[in-house]
Amino acid sequence: MIESLLATLRRHFGEPVMLLGTLVAVLFGAFLLFGAFRAARARKRFGDENRVQALMTHDPSTRRAYKGVFLVLATAATFVAAARPHYGKEKQLVPATKVDIIIALDFSKSMYARDIEPSRIVRAKAEVGELIQSMPGARFGAVAFAGEAMGFPVTEDGPAVAQFFRGLEPNDMPVGGTSLSRALELARELLRKDPKSKEHRRFVVLITDGEDLEGSPRSIANSLGDDETTIHVVQIGGRTPERIPDIGPDGEMRGWRKNEAGFMTTELSARGEAQLENIAKATPGGRVVRAEGGRTGIEELTKELKSSMQTGEYTEHYVDVFADVYEYPLGLAIFLLFLEAAIADAPRRKFIKKVPPAARQRRGLVRGAGHA
Repeated sequence: MIESLLATLRRHFGEPVMLLGTLVAVLFGAFLLFGAFRAARARKRFGDENRVQALMTHDPSTRRAYKGVFLVLATAATFVAAARPHYGKEKQLVPATKVDIIIALDFSKSMYARDIEPSRIVRAKAEVGELIQSMPGARFGAVAFAGEAMGFPVTEDGPAVAQFFRGLEPNDMPVGGTSLSRALELARELLRKDPKSKEHRRFVVLITDGEDLEGSPRSIANSLGDDETTIHVVQIGGRTPERIPDIGPDGEMRGWRKNEAGFMTTELSARGEAQLENIAKATPGGRVVRAEGGRTGIEELTKELKSSMQTGEYTEHYVDVFADVYEYPLGLAIFLLFLEAAIADAPRRKFIKKVPPAARQRRGLVRGAGHA
């Protein structure tokens, strides 16, 4: 019988355990009754009940009883709302994958270059959004990097990751430069800290237009490869020098960045290209995709990732979907609280205008004169 009751509760409430909170309402009501009982006993001890009643301008017990009932019912309705009541039931197909993808996007100022319209960074963020949207069910994490790296943990909420990138600009990065080592290190930490990633197929998509001149990204890539994580590299830009726009805080171009030698340019050296190749080759199945045709190359990589999902890691399942109606008991609780607040312990007193003694005396004289 108990199991049948629990099954019924689970069909009608999302969090049936919160219904235990209605016991708090019962306990609250018991305290109110106990307080009323003690007040009645105290009046009897004070003296004769009829005389005590004669001394009182108003007996508040009835009004307080109504207020107590409203409070108890409001408390119970609040816990019912917290239990998430729902009705109806339908099956909804939810795509799910055992694939985790960390997108590491370069936010160095060289990404303002405009060899890809409207700029490298704008195009990259747009294509990253398309990648996330085209892979429903996959879990994503994010790393934004320049000289330092900042991350967004692995989540099933892909649009939140896309919004994380959209809200950043290269000017927002605290340290300039390009540190592939810090980006890959943070990507590895995000995957290792997530408890589900150990059972999933893992990818890191490194999108950059530069090389690391300080750290050792190859060694970190080897570590990721040992964890059976695949690194795909999206190489934006090449050996042709590109001038770097000077972008102001308002996002408008103010000219071109300059130094003592003249215009500042960005290009990827032969050493840099080899470095990116080695990073990808250090992991199983890793590859380098180069920007061409006015696009970054992320689109080509998206097709490959989707293909890998459909070869075993991609699964579908059905979930039960209900319509939540918690707002009804919650609205009832708010209404009852308003009623409780509207009831005063005593009715409003009617004030009678007092006539000063002198005025009363004059009125008496006038009446006497009239009789005379």
